[in-house]
Amino acid sequence: MSAGRLLVSDAKLQLPAYAKINLLLRVLGRRDDGYHEIETVFQTVSLHDTLAYEPLEDRRIELTCSDPDIPADETNLVHRAAVALRDSCGVEAGARVTLEKRIPSQAGLGGGSSDAAATLCGLASLWNLSVGKAELVRLAARLGADVPFFLTGGTALGTGLGTDVRPLVDAPARALVVVTPGVKVSTAEAYKLLNAPALTKEGADVNLPISRAGLDFSGSLRAVMRNDFEASVFGLEPEIERARDALRSSGAEAAMLSGSGSSVFGVFENPGAAHAAARALAAERGWQVFECRTVGRAEYAESRRACAARLRGRDGGEDEIGA
Repeated sequence: MSAGRLLVSDAKLQLPAYAKINLLLRVLGRRDDGYHEIETVFQTVSLHDTLAYEPLEDRRIELTCSDPDIPADETNLVHRAAVALRDSCGVEAGARVTLEKRIPSQAGLGGGSSDAAATLCGLASLWNLSVGKAELVRLAARLGADVPFFLTGGTALGTGLGTDVRPLVDAPARALVVVTPGVKVSTAEAYKLLNAPALTKEGADVNLPISRAGLDFSGSLRAVMRNDFEASVFGLEPEIERARDALRSSGAEAAMLSGSGSSVFGVFENPGAAHAAARALAAERGWQVFECRTVGRAEYAESRRACAARLRGRDGGEDEIGA
């Protein structure tokens, strides 16, 4: 399985937008503003959308999408990302964006967030902007909680609302199968059923933050995999739990919910085992089944290489996209 690569041809640029899974997701508590503090370990995977960018001489942002069920207007995160970058940098040009959608929407895989992050990188390069990663991260955090992660990729720790992202040593390369049942989960409802304690409540039994040093992915992923949403989400939609159990029955070493769902993923010993499981699970009616693999930070950075060359900050190094 090969992941997408960056292609540049004259004034047209094409980028992959990789999906993510959450190897670990803990909800620490509810803040005064109603949002929740979390700690999560993000991991990019080879399942990806593809976006193509072409410049326009005026300030219009034109978006077309291969999935007719996804709005291509100003509510789409891709459109919002383009407008945010254009307005922040005072750009007088516009862009035509074509989105080839493969990552299921509202499925806990970060597809919309990844598309938005790719658009920040792609258009900054297309418009030849002198902008560093720090500015893109600032814009990304305004667009959504998962968007900043996709400016880093690989294996990374997300804290706060998930917008504070620190790279981790990459988890070992593994074959995966992702299953998205034909049901949807409301993230707001999942949080409500989770009934997380208020962080400011005296005596609240709040989970202690995880230690970055304690995140050891050198051995089995199963030892560190955990998702606090599983019980509430499985109660809302038993079909998601059935998909998780089907992955385990098909030979997955470990299987778990990604994000707040509805997708689940299984970790397999080798691509052959993943392929056999994917073929068996594809017979389930209403399930989307994707055979994929983990994508490390070096490969992720390579997919952004042409953009990173232009977007590198004055000091280079850690300011690169994917660093």
